[in-house]
Amino acid sequence: MQRSIPHRLAIALVGIFLVVTLAACSAGSGGAEGFVAGKTGLTRVAVTDRVEAPITTGPGLGGGEVTTHHPGKVVVINVWGSWCEPCRAEAADLEAAWQDTKDVAQFVGIDTRDPDPAPAIAFVRAFGITYPSIFDPQGRSLLEFSGTLPPSGIPSTLIVDADGRIAARIIGEVDRTTLTGLVRDTAEGR
Repeated sequence: MQRSIPHRLAIALVGIFLVVTLAACSAGSGGAEGFVAGKTGLTRVAVTDRVEAPITTGPGLGGGEVTTHHPGKVVVINVWGSWCEPCRAEAADLEAAWQDTKDVAQFVGIDTRDPDPAPAIAFVRAFGITYPSIFDPQGRSLLEFSGTLPPSGIPSTLIVDADGRIAARIIGEVDRTTLTGLVRDTAEGR
């Protein structure tokens, strides 16, 4: 009987560990199946320390080609997926920030890990997204941003200044006020 109590305790501890581990990866924790939340936050880069942003071009969700190359404009690159719960949460704010800053910025989405364009197109329609997105199911476009946009950090957003240099990076959900302020600051040379 003495062996059964430690044995039961060990089973109970393993059970608790599994419940906690599985709960951390569930949709209820702010993600979808397979979503792993990474380190989040905002990183701003001083003007003198900025490096050139990669340029990528790919098939657009609405057809044609979409590029991240827009000389003379601030470019906001947002990596998202229709399966990503934080992407859903930030979608309206991204569209609002795009509308607020169209005079100085171009927004470009990179849709990743959607196996076909149908769910991504439905996402764009459901949230009224009007800026273009590259359809990148295998994450090939993201390879261009190695070291800049973490492949598991979805959503992620880059702010590229008018000279094509990385001014800021946000890993995780972004809000309208923060994004609009970052775009305006970047457009003003800060």
